[in-house]
Amino acid sequence: MADAPMDLLIRNGLVLTMDRDRSMIPDGAVAVRNGRIAAVGGRTAVGAGGAAREIDAGGGIIMPGLVNTHTHAAMTLFRGLADDVPLMSWLNDYIFPAEASLDHRKVYAGALLACAEMIMSGTTTFCDMYLFEGSVARAAQTAGMRAVVGEVLFDFPSPHCGAWEQGLVYTEKLIDTFRGDPLITIAVEPHSPYLCAPELLQRAFELASRHQVPMVVHLAETEAEVQTVRERYGRTPVEHLEVLGVLASNVLACHCVMLTGDDIQRLKRRGVNVSHNPESNMKLASGIAPVPELLAAGVCVGLGTDGAASNNNLDLFLEMDTAAKLHKVHRLDPTTMDAATVLRMATIDGARALGLDRHIGSLEPGKQADIILIDTQKPHWTPLYHPESQLVYAAKGSDVATVIINGRVIMEKGRIQTFDVQKAMDEANAVARQIEDKR
Repeated sequence: MADAPMDLLIRNGLVLTMDRDRSMIPDGAVAVRNGRIAAVGGRTAVGAGGAAREIDAGGGIIMPGLVNTHTHAAMTLFRGLADDVPLMSWLNDYIFPAEASLDHRKVYAGALLACAEMIMSGTTTFCDMYLFEGSVARAAQTAGMRAVVGEVLFDFPSPHCGAWEQGLVYTEKLIDTFRGDPLITIAVEPHSPYLCAPELLQRAFELASRHQVPMVVHLAETEAEVQTVRERYGRTPVEHLEVLGVLASNVLACHCVMLTGDDIQRLKRRGVNVSHNPESNMKLASGIAPVPELLAAGVCVGLGTDGAASNNNLDLFLEMDTAAKLHKVHRLDPTTMDAATVLRMATIDGARALGLDRHIGSLEPGKQADIILIDTQKPHWTPLYHPESQLVYAAKGSDVATVIINGRVIMEKGRIQTFDVQKAMDEANAVARQIEDKR
């Protein structure tokens, strides 16, 4: 380490690596060079060579940034618009009509607002499914966030692309545009088995496979979806996708609430990854996903917030707390979904679900430097016996003090450095007034 100074040295904190061994390093440090983690270890050893810039963690926690595996970022524009209604009514009577007036400018405004909310609560990577996704990618670039984004595809014409065939053309253009981008990954994203015909699902999977990118799909979210797919095809939604040949290790299945035991084995056999969205599923009364059973079967499960219109926040610390407690009370077992498991879902397993675990999700030399610093000098952090438990059961998004993405300081001491948050809020409010005027 003494042969060349680092670009950045983060010191004076408990380093929570989230590596295979769940290594924790008291009085630790992380060194960064060229956007990557160069060294992790004790403060004196790692800092021996010096650095162009140092950040004092103030005795707090130094850990990987959180990974939100499923959201609809620009739906921050609809936060609180349609609460306390069933999913199908929520979609058909409120959300779809509001979305009909969206355009690139409005989606950019909503997505940038979402980036602010996620950065300020410790999320460094998000996976997005929505309309006008080129604008979501631009918002992520402005914010300096890492993102997996894809244009949602339906059987019916979308407000952006029209027919789904044009949606696939647009998606392929996005893949070409952002190929090799250090922060943006494009995914192919058919909405769900009940809103996508078999041909659309197969064409989407073929496109994703040809370009070696993820395919993201809502799957088995509600009883109504399962009933609809059974009536049409005589199969469960998971079985339907398997018969179509579109289940594989590059597929991220979101929600997965209504699964049979056979469905779980199918997901495991095909290497499919799952995004668990407990708060949205609770709010829409969709049900409780069998996450303990998925984990026991060896399925990789990440954690997601879903959109701000059905949550109504994008804070993964709150989502971790909910995920752990929901499954405990559902199974009447306090040992279910322990803190270490849930924390992995929000970090390294979330990265794995997105196919990014070789690059992010843990603090290990060679990985991209996506790092957050937690301020633990607060009453609700005192005393601190078990850091993993405290992060899941006591931490708040507002405890995040500093955010580093790809080696770049994005937020320091609670202030975002890459864009004007107040301006982003003002622009989102302006769009909200337009939406309200049309109701």
